[in-house]
Amino acid sequence: MPSFSWLHFGFLIQGLMWTVALSLIAGVGGSLVGFAVALARTSRAMWLRGLSLVYVQILQGTPLLILMFLGYFGFSMLGFQRLPAIVAAGVAMTLFASAYLGEIWRGCIQSVAHTQWEAAECLGLSRWEQLRFVVLPQARRIATPPTVGFAVQIVKNTSLASVVGFVELAQAGKIVNNSTFQPFIVYVVVAFLYFCLCWPLSVWSRQLERKFNVGRC
Repeated sequence: MPSFSWLHFGFLIQGLMWTVALSLIAGVGGSLVGFAVALARTSRAMWLRGLSLVYVQILQGTPLLILMFLGYFGFSMLGFQRLPAIVAAGVAMTLFASAYLGEIWRGCIQSVAHTQWEAAECLGLSRWEQLRFVVLPQARRIATPPTVGFAVQIVKNTSLASVVGFVELAQAGKIVNNSTFQPFIVYVVVAFLYFCLCWPLSVWSRQLERKFNVGRC
């Protein structure tokens, strides 16, 4: 039976890189869709607010694990070709992140004083110009710390991608453990690698919160 070696450690590092890649996919995709959701949730059109609310409620009420299964097995059950594991996991995490980021940013947009909207309207700015030049710069200041904090959750949630066969850090740890039967050493290393990813983000989030004095707004 082989013992834990640098070869196994290298395999875990490879899994770590895939964890980072999946996190970036979810972060970028979730940000783009989440921004659209936030704008829809604060729109003047009632039907758009209602539609975006249904979107958020469905995705927030559905476990990410179920979204992973639906993304991976759902297309094949409908007669289409099964999606690659990274695509299925990326789509599921993008949808999951967009619902939460959309709500975070919706709250930040609505936390900007209504008088700011009124002042911008008095200047003759259009709705989009009000958002772009007056509201969004103020909302971004409030939204930055919780957004960075949510990035930690995205990184940790990538471990669920193993259920569709995607070999990220947690799945790589499982494979190495099945090879070495040294769970304590393997999972301590896995935990340490997750810590190396998440701890800087947590520290950055606290620093941004102090920098922007969000708690005093």
